[in-house]
Amino acid sequence: MEEEKLVVKKVEFLLSVPRQDMLPVKNMPEYAFVGRSNVGKSSLINMLVQKKNLAHTSGQPGKTQTINLYEVDNSWLLADLPGYGFAKASKAQREQFRKMITHYLTQRANLINVFILVDSRLEPQNSDLEQIDFMGENAIPFSIVFTKTDKLSQSQLAKNLSIYEEALAENWQVLPPMFYTSAEKGRGRDELLEYIRKMNSND
Repeated sequence: MEEEKLVVKKVEFLLSVPRQDMLPVKNMPEYAFVGRSNVGKSSLINMLVQKKNLAHTSGQPGKTQTINLYEVDNSWLLADLPGYGFAKASKAQREQFRKMITHYLTQRANLINVFILVDSRLEPQNSDLEQIDFMGENAIPFSIVFTKTDKLSQSQLAKNLSIYEEALAENWQVLPPMFYTSAEKGRGRDELLEYIRKMNSND
């Protein structure tokens, strides 16, 4: 019976916009997904809602260039944000994405939590740490989602996560909630959905 609760029955694409102020006002809890380009964000979103082609995946980083909004089970909203740190984007384009993300994170009234996606295979990246610190400075609730954990052995994964926690501990007394996922293996799906369900029920 527990598994049935975690089934996503309906996902509807609402719209794609270049600015936060173009999003509709919705009286629903909203959860945003953001991360560095090529972190596996689209694959994770597709895995989470079990819709293979909902978020467009691509071998080309920087594919998501707008805020894409979805309604899930008529009860909560999922916002897919552009990736940051895309090296091949122009300086002006990177600044445009930064402003887009910043305006969304600081002004979206019904935003409940932001899932910051981090590639578990990499050492702590400055762009990720800066984004995490920005969340703290602006009192925006967030969680960290480590992606692509299936690409590492258990020992290497544990080592990388320990290094990341040490890096966070330099600025954070209490570490944020963390999830360990694999879009390919479906790892972490139930934990993420249960986390969202619990936050929805608390509102």
